[in-house]
Amino acid sequence: MLVREAMTSPVVTIPPSATVRQAIRVLDEHEVTALPVADGDGRLVGIVSEMDLLLGEFEADPRAFARPLPGTTAPGTPSPRHVGDVMTREVTTARPGADVAEVAELMMRTRIKSVPVLDGPDIVGVLSRRDLVAVLARGDARIRDDVLAALAEFGAGAPFDVSVDDGAVELRGAAGEPARRIAEVLARTVPGVRNVSIRPVGP
Repeated sequence: MLVREAMTSPVVTIPPSATVRQAIRVLDEHEVTALPVADGDGRLVGIVSEMDLLLGEFEADPRAFARPLPGTTAPGTPSPRHVGDVMTREVTTARPGADVAEVAELMMRTRIKSVPVLDGPDIVGVLSRRDLVAVLARGDARIRDDVLAALAEFGAGAPFDVSVDDGAVELRGAAGEPARRIAEVLARTVPGVRNVSIRPVGP
């Protein structure tokens, strides 16, 4: 499966000049956990996450503590005011035609929660952990329907029976090797497919 088939698009961006509170409201309104930061030309200049925006936004309530706790924000300390002050400037990105499995592995290895997707200089989407979970949550019946549709669209559906068990697709049919190879590739493009196996059926 390719990144463009799993990413969230169109993408919501924010300028570095926006205030932290404005960015927090955008996160809340769109139910996302990070925002690509774009300059006036729409070019990616950073990414800002929930954690970036929340840092320093809350002060300790004196009613909760008898004395100040280490690490709490001192009263009167100004919070960061603009997205450009708190955003991450070194951003890991992906291309729409990249393999989701490779990007997901990178995200897990580096603990990155969201990856902006660039088509040339244009920000065309965001691939987040939530997007990956949504792909894996697709039910077997829907996956089977999508596999059958993909095979039918390319004229490769008739020779195969399709079954799906927990995202694992099995194709059964008496088609020749070239048709089996094409059917396997088509099935792997369907979101939610974990692996594909082909069981030839004799005459």
